[in-house]
Amino acid sequence: MTATPWCQYINTCQSINTCDRDSIVPKKKPATHTLATREQQIMDVIYQLERASVADVRQRLANPPSYSAVRTMIGHLERKGLIRRDRSDVKHYYSPVQSRRSASRSALRSLIQTFFPNSPGDALAALIDDSAKHLKEEDLDRLQLAIQKARKQEK
Repeated sequence: MTATPWCQYINTCQSINTCDRDSIVPKKKPATHTLATREQQIMDVIYQLERASVADVRQRLANPPSYSAVRTMIGHLERKGLIRRDRSDVKHYYSPVQSRRSASRSALRSLIQTFFPNSPGDALAALIDDSAKHLKEEDLDRLQLAIQKARKQEK
């Protein structure tokens, strides 16, 4: 009879009379909010509408899956903590937990940490290099103000 990892854990603890659970049972990975393509599309619709029913979301999706499939995906997003459900009406309505701005900043921080660890300047330079020809005068002014603000904060 082959012992499962949990049984091995119990047997180890019984044989040595101490428990170092972390060395035997693998730790869970921290929750991430990596979304499947369709989940991202649903989130985009909910952000646009700010408050949406399953039917509202389904109506705005390209090539929408069935109503029950959309409802299931919305349930996944709710369990991930990305949206909340309002049950005060006959219909259930869903809204984002975070503002779009807050969520985008969080995603950007994660992106920078993944591809430009400890070097946000390189990330900004890469963004500007790739999109410089599309920047408007207002964009450049906003960037200049942000740079000036950062310089004042480091003093």
